[in-house]
Amino acid sequence: MTANPPSRIAQLRQASVAMLDGLTPAQQRCQSHPELSPMLWHVGHVLFMETYWLAERVFGDARITDAWRDLYVPEISAKDERSARLPDADALRAWAAEISEHNDTCWQRARDMAHPLLADGYLAAFLRQHYAQHLETMRLVRAQLGLAECDPAAIDMRAAAPDTAFTPLAAHAVDIGTASIDAYDNEQPVFTAYPPTFAIAERCVSNAQWLGFIEAGGYQNADWWDADGWAWREAAGIAHPQHWRALTNGWFVFAPGSTDIANAPVHGIGWYEARAYARYAGARLPRETEWEAARRAGVLTDVEQVWEWCDDAFYPYPGFRAFPYDGYSLPWFDGGHFVARGASVHSEPEICRPGFRNFYPPTHRHIHAGLRLAST
Repeated sequence: MTANPPSRIAQLRQASVAMLDGLTPAQQRCQSHPELSPMLWHVGHVLFMETYWLAERVFGDARITDAWRDLYVPEISAKDERSARLPDADALRAWAAEISEHNDTCWQRARDMAHPLLADGYLAAFLRQHYAQHLETMRLVRAQLGLAECDPAAIDMRAAAPDTAFTPLAAHAVDIGTASIDAYDNEQPVFTAYPPTFAIAERCVSNAQWLGFIEAGGYQNADWWDADGWAWREAAGIAHPQHWRALTNGWFVFAPGSTDIANAPVHGIGWYEARAYARYAGARLPRETEWEAARRAGVLTDVEQVWEWCDDAFYPYPGFRAFPYDGYSLPWFDGGHFVARGASVHSEPEICRPGFRNFYPPTHRHIHAGLRLAST
């Protein structure tokens, strides 16, 4: 059995280390949001995890990982304690170069080695995705750093109605999940679903439409909210998306690179907010199988712009088996994590497949997530 060539992994390593570029030492070490780790930690973590799965798990060599385990293993390193323990950027870059050379040698040795993790290129695919997911998170770190230091100025945006074009999909059988080697355990096994006839919005809800929700009293009308969501909104004082700022002369929306902010998909909202907007609009969130059926049918536009909240709590597919370890999916089938589909502008190609499932608590708003409506 052979391991896949590590060329893409080498690219992802380089992209990860490059995330330190252009940041001050304070920014590199800053915990920019309670749910995000410092940039230095993410860079060290992805290289550590490649070494853990390749050198330690395949070759039984824990010399490198033993030295860094208590910093880079998330379960034993609390987010708010990581910053002070991190090496500086120069030291981390030097360590990354050494680790990259070490791991490249391991990949070469693995080419003719028989090991369950190497079968059909599984480990290389698994690690490519791990790098890809953390690169997206590192872009979220940069967004939070930028949001904290920007000079807000009001944008020209008028509120829009929630009206949207819906595309009907007739009841049909659809295979749900991912059969290829790069699938995560929660995407398997593939099963056949039979969603009844439904209609789904062609486009995601825009910033202008979200402004309409705000101006209609969306954050003041409890009738549109779940009870838990309303309690959270009141306790946290939530009145707009996380990336928005209310100014005396209008709204500032943090969306670097966007040329048409009003019509761009809204992001910076949690599942509770998405559900409230759907009720305001006389619609609902799509169920996960509906979203995937529509994605596979090719009827969704502006995909891969924002993660799109679905109505479902994260759940195991029939016949689910945890692999390669219990901790990736199994702990989060707890009824308190909700599915987001579709990828975002921050996502790498490894993540952009119809069957990929993201999942978060309903209060998470720092992620690049928005919503697409389904008809009631």
